[in-house]
Amino acid sequence: MLSPLTYWIMLAAVAIYAFARGKMDERWAAAICVLATIGTVLVQFPYSNRYSHVEVGVMIVDLLALAGFTAIALRSDRFWPLWVAGLQLTTTLAHLFRAAQLELIPQVYAVAARFWVYPIFLIIVIGTWRSHQRSRDDQFGPVYPN
Repeated sequence: MLSPLTYWIMLAAVAIYAFARGKMDERWAAAICVLATIGTVLVQFPYSNRYSHVEVGVMIVDLLALAGFTAIALRSDRFWPLWVAGLQLTTTLAHLFRAAQLELIPQVYAVAARFWVYPIFLIIVIGTWRSHQRSRDDQFGPVYPN
C-alpha cells in the first residue's frame, strides 16, 4: 500500500479535480471519498490493534459509502458509478470475510479493506474527464482532426 501522505495527496487531487471539472455525480463521489476517509480515521482501532479484529466502525463507514455510491449509480445516466459501487461492495465484503474467518491474517484484511480505493479514485478521475469532455463538446461541438 502507499504511504498515508501519498494517499491524502491522491485523495485531495481527485476531489479537487472532481469539484473543478465534474458534474454532480463526480462531485458526490469525491465527497463520499473524502467523508469516508475522515470517518475511517475517526473510528479506526488504535494502530497496535488495527485490523486484528473486525473493524466495526470502519465497516459502518464502508457501508455508508456503499449506500452513497449505490445511490449515485441508481440515478446516474453514466456507467462509471456502477463500477465504483461494485468496487466499494468488494471493500465492504472484506469485513464479512474477516468476521467469518477469524484467523485471517490482519495484513490480508487490511489490504482487502483498503486496496479498492485506488481503482475507485481512477474511475472517478476518468468519469470526471469524460464528463468534462462531453460538456465541452456540447458547448463548442466535437473537435475532429482533419
